[in-house]
Amino acid sequence: MKNSQTMGHLCALFTIIIWGTTFISTKILLTDLQPVEILFFRFAIGLSALWLICPERLKGTSRKQELIFAGAGLCGICLYYLLENIALTCTLASNVGVIISVAPFFTAVFSTLFLKENKPPVCFYLGFVVAMAGIALISFNGSSLKLNPFGDLLALLATVVWAFYSVLTKKISGFGFSTILTTRRVFFYGILFMLPALFLLDFRLDLTWIASFSNPVDLGNLLYLGLGASALCFVAWNYAVKVLGAVKTSIYIYMVPVITVATSAIILHEQITVLMLVGTFLILAGLILSENGRFTRKEETKDDSTR
Repeated sequence: MKNSQTMGHLCALFTIIIWGTTFISTKILLTDLQPVEILFFRFAIGLSALWLICPERLKGTSRKQELIFAGAGLCGICLYYLLENIALTCTLASNVGVIISVAPFFTAVFSTLFLKENKPPVCFYLGFVVAMAGIALISFNGSSLKLNPFGDLLALLATVVWAFYSVLTKKISGFGFSTILTTRRVFFYGILFMLPALFLLDFRLDLTWIASFSNPVDLGNLLYLGLGASALCFVAWNYAVKVLGAVKTSIYIYMVPVITVATSAIILHEQITVLMLVGTFLILAGLILSENGRFTRKEETKDDSTR
């Protein structure tokens, strides 16, 4: 049990490290591809990779289970990324970065409502406040806050649908199927729901994007997003949710700005300010505070009281 918990934490940390660096690949690809094209190809590559790794069919699912798979694909693959990408075109990236980091709070609320988990301990909320202060310091870095109601609302909706995805993933982990097979099924539904959006947004049908696959730089970044950030990371993240629970896993989202700052300094040679260092310290402190608590199910607490 202890080994699986350790592996869960390592999987969550590994995933966040990769996800925290994806902005570089996306930034490079945006010179040749539209955001919705990057999103579609990313998960199409990820789905193909999971089929190659595990061609076994997912058998024995009920209609209710398929609905939960579909809901996870709609929330975590389709809606979350579409809302986030559209929000980035309507408001400041710093605003989106701070708002997206609220996801652990919504995950805690929904886990209490739908997974019959106890309310998180006080240290979770203390850690949330401390981490959000650090995230704000890193995101704004001394600049003033500029609100854009529509874009900020889209970013907030993205955090809500991610919280729903986390809850659905926890439910899926109880079905007893392989994590690779369940992740592949979620990808399938996510791409299925994404198809109508392709024709409403900037997806091009003239096949000019084929040039990107012949460009080594673009191809490398697409493979990084598809194989690493999608196929590998979603399997690792879903395993972490299965072992640690939706709330404890979501807390690692606080680390994304820290990884982004470190990557920017190393690869893009961006300057690290004192505010960024203070923000990093606060985020790490908030992460430790939030993790320093016991997240149990109400059913388990009830059982303990009768022993």
